[in-house]
Amino acid sequence: MPHVLLIEDDASVRDGMELVLRRHGYEVSVASTGEAALALLDAPEGKAVDIAVLDLMLPGLDGFEVCRRVRSRTSHSTLPVIMLTARGDDTDVVLGLEAGADDYVVKPVTAPVLEARIRAALRRATPVAARDAYAGLVVDRAGLTVTKNGTPLALPPTELRLLLELSASPGQVFSREQLLRSVWDHDFLGDSRIVDAAVGRLRAKIEDVASRPRYVQTVRGFGYRFGPL
Repeated sequence: MPHVLLIEDDASVRDGMELVLRRHGYEVSVASTGEAALALLDAPEGKAVDIAVLDLMLPGLDGFEVCRRVRSRTSHSTLPVIMLTARGDDTDVVLGLEAGADDYVVKPVTAPVLEARIRAALRRATPVAARDAYAGLVVDRAGLTVTKNGTPLALPPTELRLLLELSASPGQVFSREQLLRSVWDHDFLGDSRIVDAAVGRLRAKIEDVASRPRYVQTVRGFGYRFGPL
């Protein structure tokens, strides 16, 4: 039974989401502040959390800072994070994605949409098998690990799934829409900012110089490809 950490300060929204998720079979922990959420994650039982649903507009530590701190913790750096934003404001969305969120939904969100996004994020956390090496970058598809020049890299599930998808077909160009479908499981024409933000975060970790990528390259007007190296 997946364990969801729901971080939302509006009691009515929080209670409604918690009820829906429990009815769909999820174990749910709730927090009304960022500080409470981080304390829960740092507690021994926090290691059992499988995914976080994080409101951006929180009292005290806001969702952006909470996400950054989650990503900086070794024990939770790979935790899937879905952010909730009330307005769908471009700035909020971009900042949230750059802080490390894997996906976002705009409130009010229907129960089927929220549950589908959670299922998709959890699927991304369990990609598939083999081992490939590319000029210093080793992708172990069975062990779900990535190393760069012998140094292990901690990649959140979305970034790992993105790397697995691109590196499975070196030289093939993937459109943003293709990546949204294959990596994020979005069945609609989604927001390309999700893809661009994840590519930016991935490059910052695997490239020698993120602004001059060797591995994840932009094909202007089309999308992204892995290599040629």
